[in-house]
Amino acid sequence: MNISLFLQMAADAEPDRIGLVCGGRRWSYSALIGAARGAAHGISKSGCQHVALLDEGSEAAAIALFGAAIAGIPYVPLNYRLADADLAALLKRIAPAYIVGDVDRIARLNPEGAHAARTRMAFIAEAEAAAGSTHPEEPGDGIAVQIFTSGTTAAPKAALLRHSNLVAYILGAVEFGSALPTEAALVSVPPYHIAGIAALLSSVYAMRKILLLPSFDPDAWLALAASERATSAFVVPTMLARIIARLDAGASADLSALQAVAYGGGRMPLELIQRALDLFPNTSFTNAYGLTETSSTIALLGPEEHRAAHRSKDPDVRGRLASVGRVLPSVEIEIRDEQGRALPRGERGEIYVRGDQVSGEYRERKALDSEGWFPTRDAGWLDSEGYLFLGGRTDDVIVRGAENISPGEIEDVLVSHPAIAEAAAVGIPSAEWGEAVGIAVVARSDEAVPEADELRALIKNRLRSSRVPERILFLKALPYNEMGKLLRREIRNLFKN
Repeated sequence: MNISLFLQMAADAEPDRIGLVCGGRRWSYSALIGAARGAAHGISKSGCQHVALLDEGSEAAAIALFGAAIAGIPYVPLNYRLADADLAALLKRIAPAYIVGDVDRIARLNPEGAHAARTRMAFIAEAEAAAGSTHPEEPGDGIAVQIFTSGTTAAPKAALLRHSNLVAYILGAVEFGSALPTEAALVSVPPYHIAGIAALLSSVYAMRKILLLPSFDPDAWLALAASERATSAFVVPTMLARIIARLDAGASADLSALQAVAYGGGRMPLELIQRALDLFPNTSFTNAYGLTETSSTIALLGPEEHRAAHRSKDPDVRGRLASVGRVLPSVEIEIRDEQGRALPRGERGEIYVRGDQVSGEYRERKALDSEGWFPTRDAGWLDSEGYLFLGGRTDDVIVRGAENISPGEIEDVLVSHPAIAEAAAVGIPSAEWGEAVGIAVVARSDEAVPEADELRALIKNRLRSSRVPERILFLKALPYNEMGKLLRREIRNLFKN
């Protein structure tokens, strides 16, 4: 099954239903499928091997995604925030590509002219003009989407998602046509992230109206949510923090229609989700954990579990707010040690996952083992009830002597201090231990900055002496990417100074 059939099914069921709203324009499902077919016509004529997007979110992203699927060519959304040198390297890896977006930048970085480039408006106009085009039956299980990983320690890997992976995820998570005509999903994540692609596919299959915000801004988000009566939204923790900060600062917006908020993409501070539950008592919150290589979500902490944990006085139940919930029925999970042996519940190790939605495939290599298990490189553990807790990336583990130290356990202790808003623990070089603990903290604006010795004593009393940091940095803010993921490599670099 080809992912373009999701859009075809929606257009066949209710051609006049509004499927997407962006920049003041409203697209029906029939208009979207027509434009996708027109785009596929132009893509096929170009002879290119990839369809790339170098742009903010817009209707062009949806049309390019489905147009590429109809044409049987991989869709490659590119991070337009990359430095020129990094982007130029990626452009060479997908040549020749049919690229939608910043044509001037493409020409500058690609002087040999290996790509066919269109501006957003030209692409949309050409797609609409060719909307009556017909195409042969969509190909089978080819590559639907190629996403370049963030490349924090090496050159970005090209993660491949086949149609079968994405279809397995959508069919396991969404019921076709289940959305009422009044339901509207606000999508503000970047188009080059798996969360943005999953939001488009799931909303189209449910026939839920998509409210597309090209670039996140808290005031623009509040305005769009109010004016279009958004009923659901997906945010990353940093987005939610900025939205709540604006509301706490006096911003006004009618969010009475907002029934559900899903979040993911980064670590959610416990205090932030507790504040959100208090601020939106009638909104259902869901924590979604997944990876690019797993076609998005593999575990969920649902609305009832959020409220139950928020109300509970039982520390174990309340602690589940810090989890990512339980694994979806469609996937399997194991926690393994460094030798690849499965660990019992309660013990920390690396998270492995298996299922039809799991690709585990890169352009460079396959990462699945002989039994189909994918090593996520995320550390974590399962509690006695099957709730999954994350412990950061396995690459982030601090190895002090022969002892492995999870940054998360130190960070949880630090943010329990009333004067600490954010904290990050990283490994720093140590002549004695190989690595030692370094911490970077951000103090609350309304609290006095605590003394370094006070923080060391807090960690020693709550954990043990091996977790006590050798160095402490007090920062105005921690570095995050646009999806709310902490950039530990930048923090490590600060300790080199």
